Amino acid sequence: MAGRKQFDVDEALRRAMHVFWRWGYSEASIERLTEGTGLGRGSLYGTFGDKSALFRKSLLRYAETYHPLYEQALSGPHPGPSAAVAAFLQVTLNRIADPTVPDGCLLTVSVTQLRALDPEDQATVRAMVDGLRSMLEQALLAAGAGEQEAAELALCTLATNKSLAVLSRGGFSGEDLATVAAAAARTA
Repeated sequence: MAGRKQFDVDEALRRAMHVFWRWGYSEASIERLTEGTGLGRGSLYGTFGDKSALFRKSLLRYAETYHPLYEQALSGPHPGPSAAVAAFLQVTLNRIADPTVPDGCLLTVSVTQLRALDPEDQATVRAMVDGLRSMLEQALLAAGAGEQEAAELALCTLATNKSLAVLSRGGFSGEDLATVAAAAARTA
């Protein structure tokens, strides 16, 4: 039938997200994207637009998938800031341990390649990072941290989150990653 998609658009987007997650924006060539999604160039461009538009859609899909898990973990109540940090980092550890997704974190890979992105993509990545930081700050305030402490802990926890993603891509064991997360929560 003319005009009707002969493939699952949502599944193609999930697969594109995994290509960007595995390779980052810079190394996610059109060839890798067509191979990863199973789509031809025409279908890929016709459905999602250019590479930058597909990247933004992949980032949004990533946020729609994982940010609600962070929100739920931070919703508390938490008996103190360290419990909120531990809950946030447990979501990270769970994602990293999932064998159905690439190692690391799409957002972390994107932050490391920020300079290669166009201004709109840079703004999208930065807004997502800032959203996580704000979410953490609010949870830490609710858990009894003062304003300065909440701001500092949110930034340190976000840095730990990103470090866990990098270490997982480097082949560090789940046990090592859990040790890092536990130490970060203890110092909160």
